[in-house]
Amino acid sequence: MNDSAPSKLDLLHFARRVVVQQATAAIAQIDAWITQEETRESRRQQAGEMRPPPPEWVVERGLQKTNLVAVHTGDCWTVRKSGRCVGVSRAQAVDALRQQVPACTHCRPDTALGVLD
Repeated sequence: MNDSAPSKLDLLHFARRVVVQQATAAIAQIDAWITQEETRESRRQQAGEMRPPPPEWVVERGLQKTNLVAVHTGDCWTVRKSGRCVGVSRAQAVDALRQQVPACTHCRPDTALGVLD
């Protein structure tokens, strides 16, 4: 009965083949994950490059779109929190300030535009 049992050396060779097979499968799976993440990162970079630059001047609208609440610079931190802002040209921002639309107290677009009361 012991004659048909595999030798210790045969068992070690078998164990090595199993480990190599599992390691190869694990490496292939990790390589696939790396490829997927590189694709995602590439798409994120392309989307960032294709995104238009933020406007230099922004007008914040009220709940009624005809109400203008404030004029902001394009990089004002309060603009990022509001979904009611629209980008405008320098001339439109100056015109809004002249029509008594308040300037943001944080970014002071009236100073940046040179329009002071």
